Amino acid sequence: MTTRRRLSGRTSARVGRKAVFLDVDGTFVNDRGVVPPSARQAVVAARANGHKVFLCTGRSTGQLWDEIMAPGFDGVIASAGGYVEYEGKVLLHRSVPVEEVRHVVEFFDRNRVEYLLESNSGLYGSRRAKERLRELIFAGVTDEDILAELEKGLGGFIDSVIIDPNPVRDDINKVSFLDSHLTIEQIRAEFEGAFTVIHATVPMFGPNSGEMSIPGIHKATAIELLIEHAGIALEDTIAYGDSLNDMEMLRFVGTGVAMGNARPALLDVADLVTADADHDGILLSFRSLGLI
Repeated sequence: MTTRRRLSGRTSARVGRKAVFLDVDGTFVNDRGVVPPSARQAVVAARANGHKVFLCTGRSTGQLWDEIMAPGFDGVIASAGGYVEYEGKVLLHRSVPVEEVRHVVEFFDRNRVEYLLESNSGLYGSRRAKERLRELIFAGVTDEDILAELEKGLGGFIDSVIIDPNPVRDDINKVSFLDSHLTIEQIRAEFEGAFTVIHATVPMFGPNSGEMSIPGIHKATAIELLIEHAGIALEDTIAYGDSLNDMEMLRFVGTGVAMGNARPALLDVADLVTADADHDGILLSFRSLGLI
């Protein structure tokens, strides 16, 4: 187990140029899907100081809204490592074979489980996917300020879902399923060898939701490819995350930072812990590490 220490807001001595990899959901954006101003400020300031900053997310590029991309980034790792872009050049783009997409659609339709097929061109949902997302995200929320922020953040995510009566496509990068009555173990067994299946990285989707990605591909493999291409030393890499699909990434980089809201298993492998997104975790950590 890695020894952890909690970051303060104090600024350390200036450091050499670093490459920083930021998870999106629960890290760069808060749990309601909104980018805190402090996180945007931190990215802009770090890049102005000569550091490279990348998004490293389970989302496909089609789900990286203008608000998320607004600060400017040196590249993007998307689809949980299946897509890698550096300074406008695509280094890797892996798609799920069409026969496996068809298997997903037929299996979940037969079992009445709502799902999302994620691609760079958009987010394609099953017949009731949008309705089920609204139920999961907004159920029981009465506070008007929270409702407004949910609409601003995750509301746009829901509205972007495309309902296609024939959703089988050849450009799908990743799959998510929503509030399944089947267990994760049953779904893993069904798709053994075809997908890596984990619990959903967005807590609001519920404990019975999950994500399915291409086997052997994860955020650490993508970071390795990017830094080799860019000539960045491993010891100069820093990564931030909060979910189980950030595990390999935090173990791989020079410095792994867990958000304050991170899953307990991620806290165990992180080198450092910062505050959550709503409490300026990115900004405080960038200051403590001397990036800004």
